Amino acid sequence: MRPPVTHHPAAGAPRRPFRLLIVEDEKRLALSLARGLTAEGYAVDVVHDGRQGLHRATEGAYDLVILDIMLPGLNGYRVCAALRAAGHEVPILMLTAKDGEYDEAEGLDTGADDYLTKPFSYVVLVARVKALLRRRGRGAGAPPVHVHGDLRVDTAARRVFLGGSEVTLTAKEFAVLEQLVVRAGEVVSKTEILEHVWDFAYEGDPNIVEVYVSTLRRKLRAGLIRTVRGAGYRLETAP
Repeated sequence: MRPPVTHHPAAGAPRRPFRLLIVEDEKRLALSLARGLTAEGYAVDVVHDGRQGLHRATEGAYDLVILDIMLPGLNGYRVCAALRAAGHEVPILMLTAKDGEYDEAEGLDTGADDYLTKPFSYVVLVARVKALLRRRGRGAGAPPVHVHGDLRVDTAARRVFLGGSEVTLTAKEFAVLEQLVVRAGEVVSKTEILEHVWDFAYEGDPNIVEVYVSTLRRKLRAGLIRTVRGAGYRLETAP
């Protein structure tokens, strides 16, 4: 078996580059992505098998994992679930072919942080990588549990409690609420929520934020999230 391919950052890259792991069995795609990301200043390792990917992700101190779903050995869902079960919080960007057999909801339910469907633009992938790394950096040192009135949000366990009862949220609903609770009392714009939850490369309808805010109001409490006209949303103190 050939050893994993390790790529080193080009001259002039940051002294401590982010370390990325690509787990992708399409070797031409994997090596092409590795070359491009190395040119961006990242330190990139590549493996082509699910079991090998799980081993490397478990043993290596990676800042982000780019994980294909359809892999030999173990598929991406099982790799992701195993990492999360073992307590690894490394951001995971999942890749999959464009068909209905594997879907975004299942990928996110196993603990993935984002999802990209093939074929994708390299520019979009880089944007997603940067957004995930930026999101992780902003969370460094932040308290994992946020208490706001009778609302309790555990960002480490990804659990939400209101008045002592647990509220079940989807991955995206939780991500939107997280952006509001970490800045409780401040106005968070729709653009900021899009950038942090969907990333700045999102090209869909920006009104998607309103849909998720409406769902959160229904699941939590109508008056908990206030719309500040022309500015964004603010998490209010419980009445």
